Amino acid sequence: MSARELEIARSYAGGQTYHGIAERLHIAPSTVRTHLATIYRKLEVSSKLELRARLEGDGTPHGSRTDHAAVISELALSLEEAIGRERALSEVLRIISRSRGDTEAVMAAILGHALELCDAEFGILFEYHGDRQFSARFTRGIPQSFRNWLEAQDVFAVGNATGLGRMETAQDVVNIVDVRAEDLYKTDDPLRHATADLGGARSFVAIPMLSGESLVGAFSIYRQQVRPFNAQATALAHTFADQSVIALDNARMISELRTLGGNA
Repeated sequence: MSARELEIARSYAGGQTYHGIAERLHIAPSTVRTHLATIYRKLEVSSKLELRARLEGDGTPHGSRTDHAAVISELALSLEEAIGRERALSEVLRIISRSRGDTEAVMAAILGHALELCDAEFGILFEYHGDRQFSARFTRGIPQSFRNWLEAQDVFAVGNATGLGRMETAQDVVNIVDVRAEDLYKTDDPLRHATADLGGARSFVAIPMLSGESLVGAFSIYRQQVRPFNAQATALAHTFADQSVIALDNARMISELRTLGGNA
């Protein structure tokens, strides 16, 4: 293995996630996964436990796997990723159930897991105020200059051609391949320029947050490279958007109960 592969192998075997390794090494999470697929194939291992054993000198390669090493490495990583997704989703539901209305902590956890599992750099939960009006209620990992811009806007109107505007009209997922490649970036639209120039975003997906039939917000995650979100990542983001609605509804009901209790 190369020095970089050895470093990634040791980090992953030691319990670090794709996102954590990528952040430390200043590479994309998808690049970490590509390296791990190569590592699994070279060492002929099919789990994190086997990888750890090989690195510690306790394991031996399985010769019978050699012809199928590439398939095995891919299946092994896919299985570990699926287990990681289930654990993250279970953890989020546990946090929601025990939150006692602490939406800041819950949304930090939801956005954090969403960024981790969807290989995104930052995320924003926009609150919808009706008539194309939005505000950035919760953020995670957002560049400071973009955060400052959003805070200065408070509640702001979005254009029809923006991702949020299109999402509001269709009340459906809007998946933008490259924010700088769309004609909107060539105009003076303030949100698009802030997203691209201050946030450094290139690809992003916006998921409508619905409470019953009513739009209450948008769950958006962003990549700072042109790497469109695939169907699996979009489905995961949709799940986190649904959980965000549950968390906000729970917080609202807890607040109402406390108010009723105080007036009793």
